[in-house]
Amino acid sequence: MAEFWATYVWPTVVIVAAIVAILVPLLLSVAYLTYAERKVIGAMQMRKGPNVVGPFGLLQPIADGLKLLTKETIIPSGANKVMFLIAPMFTFSLSLVAWAVMPFGAGLVLADINVGILYLFAISSLGVYGIIMAGWASNSRYAFFGALRAAAQMVSYEVSMGFVIITVLVFVGSLRLTDIVLAQENLWFAIPLFPMFIIFFVSTLAETNRAPFDLPEAEAELVAGYNVEYSSMTFALFFLGEYANMILMCAMTVVLFLGGWLPPLDVAPLNWIPGPVWFALKVAAVLFVFLWVRATFPRYRYDQLMRLGWKVFLPLSLAGVAVYSGALVALGWVP
Repeated sequence: MAEFWATYVWPTVVIVAAIVAILVPLLLSVAYLTYAERKVIGAMQMRKGPNVVGPFGLLQPIADGLKLLTKETIIPSGANKVMFLIAPMFTFSLSLVAWAVMPFGAGLVLADINVGILYLFAISSLGVYGIIMAGWASNSRYAFFGALRAAAQMVSYEVSMGFVIITVLVFVGSLRLTDIVLAQENLWFAIPLFPMFIIFFVSTLAETNRAPFDLPEAEAELVAGYNVEYSSMTFALFFLGEYANMILMCAMTVVLFLGGWLPPLDVAPLNWIPGPVWFALKVAAVLFVFLWVRATFPRYRYDQLMRLGWKVFLPLSLAGVAVYSGALVALGWVP
């Protein structure tokens, strides 16, 4: 009996505890990211933002969640009911399972697999299916058109993101996310790979359908895009999935270009700060830029969005792979 507990029960308990330790802070971060977004954009537009529910409006995300939880779920009569309900659950689940390989600190990773970056890229690519299912199952022209826009946009910018990631992997020589972070111990990749860093960051904005690339949710012509027919908790799952993907993309940016959990300088006072704290601070800084961009830039036209992806970012990222790879081979720095 003791052997059974040691072999099967305790490892399962440890894994479940680790999953809960990741998911609970993540869901709280998603909830309060919505609060931070409204506060930051309110400050930039000289408004107050949420300030009624709780001190400084801090309970506003809880109130929003309770409101969505108690609303009636309305399913359109012509919708495919099974696919209509599966789509938001699928999208939300994908935004959570990607965190299994994300390193929060030295040794603090749920699954430190040797192809972690491929796992992340595969999970982010699967997000297209949830959006297509939602648009098709809604039996609405607006929802379907929004889903087609979102799918085309996400696929277009994933191509340039893939070439940027290849450039980072050429420098590291490994697909493990932990190795990518440790390779930046002396110099963050954002400095030598600055053009690729900018391409990757802008592509993450498009990948998460954030302003100024929020064409799939354009209120003027599509009402709300692929989730226009959703209500209550089904809408909330899409909402949570979108913000969880935002945090995931910012975490990917931190791991690939900003040194992960490593401090910016090898200085004694900075080294006392734990690695996970550095990781969280960097993710928060990149998220702030996400919010800043939304408050600053107007929305692109759809033809401009696709032109940027295919005629600007794709050639630049492909050229970046060739130039950086050639430079490494010429200098004999191939890992």
